[in-house]
Amino acid sequence: MEHKAKITIEYCPGCRWMLRSAWLAQELLTTFENEVFEVSLRPSEINGTFVVCVNGTQVWERRQDGGFPEAKILKQKVRDIIAPKKALGHSDNK
Repeated sequence: MEHKAKITIEYCPGCRWMLRSAWLAQELLTTFENEVFEVSLRPSEINGTFVVCVNGTQVWERRQDGGFPEAKILKQKVRDIIAPKKALGHSDNK
């Protein structure tokens, strides 16, 4: 567990965003299986919420960032925090 990341995806259950959140959690766990300690899904009490945090630092907020992240973009943002030297293959910046 030492030095492994904790990622939280907070979502609006009233908007039915749990499946989207679970899919992104799966993508992050698959990509960062050696770098991540946990990915948690947190239902929000605030309507319209979709926020992704890595070790307490916000990396995506739906309203601020203009919608939902593509998996590729989210992986890049997470990688830049937890494993900057990790190659993401086809998900890397060109």
